[in-house]
Amino acid sequence: MAEFEPGPFKTDLERRTTGAIEALKHDLTGLRTGRANVTLLDPVQVEVYGSLMPLNQLATVAAPEPRMLSVQVWDRTNVTPVEKAIRSAGLGLNPITDGQTLRLPIPDMTEERRKEMVKLAGTYAEKAKVAARNVRRDGMEALKAAEKKGKISQDEQKRLETEVQKITDKAMVEIDAAVAAKEKEILGK
Repeated sequence: MAEFEPGPFKTDLERRTTGAIEALKHDLTGLRTGRANVTLLDPVQVEVYGSLMPLNQLATVAAPEPRMLSVQVWDRTNVTPVEKAIRSAGLGLNPITDGQTLRLPIPDMTEERRKEMVKLAGTYAEKAKVAARNVRRDGMEALKAAEKKGKISQDEQKRLETEVQKITDKAMVEIDAAVAAKEKEILGK
């Protein structure tokens, strides 16, 4: 069996916690804030050619104005299915068709809807924190196993456990910062 190496071990933990943070940031970009964001339409699936396809495989999405999205459908025959998919996606958007282009005005958000979005952002944050804690748990278990097998000393185990905790603490700070920024954006403060 290969020797336990602290360098790759630490790099793997950092990569996994960074993955949890990146997943959170991606989830947060999909939350509607009252401003146009092309990622808002990422979850939209369009039924064409007998199957469901992501919208970005059928059209170009752009944000020409702060409160307007533009969807340029590549194939004229797909305009109606794209429009139908956007309307039924539950995003509260009503497309205005202009040839092969759909204009999507972003409506103002109500205070109640803003609070729902903040709550959802908190849910996403908790999911990311759980993922970071799982990475910490896996790291701690790997260190205990390595110490039991005599691959590292107890002192080395304690030192690396401190490193694992630092990685986790750093991830928690980044998660909190990302969610705080998104809440500020959602509430318009």
